[in-house]
Amino acid sequence: MSLTGALSSAISALSAQSTALSMISDNIANADTTAYKTTSAMFEDMVTASSTSSSYSSGGVNVSGRANINQQGLLSATSNATDVAIQGSGFFTVSDAASGGAAYYTRNGAFTIDKNGYLQNGGYYLEGWRTDASGNVIGDAGAGSLETINTEAAATSGSATTKTTIVGNLPADAATSDTFTSSITAFDSLGTSNTIQVTWTKTGTNTWSASFANPTSASDSTVATGTTSGSIAVTFNSDGSLASTSPSPATISVTGWTDGAADSTITIGLGTAGKTDGLTQYASGSTTPSVNATSTSDGLAYGKLSSVAIGKNGTVEATYSNGETIAIYKIAVATFTNPNGLSAHSAGMYTATSDSGNASLQASGTNGAGTIYGGELEGSKTDTSGQFSDMISAQQAYSAASQVISTVNKMFDTLISAVR
Repeated sequence: MSLTGALSSAISALSAQSTALSMISDNIANADTTAYKTTSAMFEDMVTASSTSSSYSSGGVNVSGRANINQQGLLSATSNATDVAIQGSGFFTVSDAASGGAAYYTRNGAFTIDKNGYLQNGGYYLEGWRTDASGNVIGDAGAGSLETINTEAAATSGSATTKTTIVGNLPADAATSDTFTSSITAFDSLGTSNTIQVTWTKTGTNTWSASFANPTSASDSTVATGTTSGSIAVTFNSDGSLASTSPSPATISVTGWTDGAADSTITIGLGTAGKTDGLTQYASGSTTPSVNATSTSDGLAYGKLSSVAIGKNGTVEATYSNGETIAIYKIAVATFTNPNGLSAHSAGMYTATSDSGNASLQASGTNGAGTIYGGELEGSKTDTSGQFSDMISAQQAYSAASQVISTVNKMFDTLISAVR
């Protein structure tokens, strides 16, 4: 019975060390795999119930794999603006379909934009929360508002002018009823650039009025593109600084844009009362007074999506041909009570189990979640030198177990020969 027990124990050792070598082989094979987490062989002895202090019955050994999913790999910069990595706890939430797919979790952030504008990695689609242009999540940042990130959700850009600031000098030595002109730029809600002429009329001592012509196309001043309403009365102090405007704040309206844009209301910033940071009234010192006024308007021309990048904290930013860069999504970080309890799948994907618990979605760097870094990838956790050491140990144990089998075989031969 002892010989068969020894044989059984040695066979279990061969099986356990073979399994351990398979784990080591996988680890070495994935030494360069993005965000790969190693598997460690965990050996445990098997003891038979028949063993006592006066007799011994061998048991053997069993092995199981322990997934080291919560290991942190080294982050390194890449040249791909849509690569992304997590420093700390958590996983990216992905789906195996652009809509309605099953939920998976991964640390492999090698995402690229597919032909439909989705950020995907080997057929798994990155998910996040939709944001406004400033990066604030729209609605509740929970699982219910999570959606597949589509970079073409805002394929074009353009914004209406809402404020124009005018800086310049109206000549104090101009005669009453003298008029001068300048212009401002106004973008409508469709991103079309227009020009509005401003006529400055001196109405009395230290008083002026500003009237605004209908907007015209920036490319052709003979083509009217809307209807402007509103005028502004301007009063100066005796020291040339701005005293007041009427109405206050000074505004004009543009209606009936010919391209179908929404009506516009534009605030005209003329400076601070009592200061000279906008309009002033000083003598021109010229026999022919003139107005030297410059204007700066917000709003942007129409632009097409030109590039997408992921910034720190997981904000997906879109840049357009008009130079505008806006936030369109924020990537979610999924955390688990026991990440090592996740079920592993190919391509670095995991699914939740009863051991791991359900995913808790957090924004980057909040509530214990790791921080997201754009333009970086997490490296493999395989330490090849350590794996070679484990491989030598497995080889020696395997060889020793095979020697036990050879010895048991010889002892059986001796026993049979004695019987004969």
